[in-house]
Amino acid sequence: MNRSALVTGASKGIGLGIATRLATLGYGLTITARDSEKLEAVAEGLRSAGSPDVVVVAGDMADEDFATELVAVHGDRFGSMRALILNAGVGTSGSIADYPMRRFDKTVAVNLRTPFVLLQESLPLLRAAADADPDGGAKVIALSSMAGVYAEGGLAVYGATKAALLSVVEALNAEESGNGVSATAIAPGYVDTDMSAWTQDRIPPDTMIKVDDIVELVDGLLRLSSRAVVPKVVMTRAGADGYRA
Repeated sequence: MNRSALVTGASKGIGLGIATRLATLGYGLTITARDSEKLEAVAEGLRSAGSPDVVVVAGDMADEDFATELVAVHGDRFGSMRALILNAGVGTSGSIADYPMRRFDKTVAVNLRTPFVLLQESLPLLRAAADADPDGGAKVIALSSMAGVYAEGGLAVYGATKAALLSVVEALNAEESGNGVSATAIAPGYVDTDMSAWTQDRIPPDTMIKVDDIVELVDGLLRLSSRAVVPKVVMTRAGADGYRA
């Protein structure tokens, strides 16, 4: 059984970095984001990097029905799933006093509800991969945030969804790691991506965590045996106090 992975938010930033590394390792890939044209261009690059098969599925991660369809497409193509990379997310700042509820609902949908549905739908495929490779197992990598570990003013809603993701990962490990399916939540400070552009006036991009740092960590986690479970990794920026993104 060939190794395969599903990567959300794969058209740029952290998702693209992880997908590219997995391609060089020979993973078959299902990649998703909203922009179909950009995804097709990314797919060509992933094939050139070494992926034997890349499936493109464009859609809205706020739509849980799309999440169900996405996993079904992956299952039809690959039959199992060695790695699920829950990377797609939205993050906007705003105070509790005047945070718009429409934006609240969108943030919860993209950062928590749909990842939960993806995880739920993917479990049979993850278990199949773990059964086929008991020593390696199957892995879930969820991109959380430092704001989900240590609360920050202005990031209440974003931080709450990322904190909930940490909890989901730990519950998954309690339920499934004995079956060879384990998960890690990565909670970094600001990473030099488009999502962090809004704060570059006070935190210069060249002081932020590099995308490659996240990629190297994911690569290492995927190489661990099924006996090792790493529930979360908190990654801070050099020079920061360790309690703020």
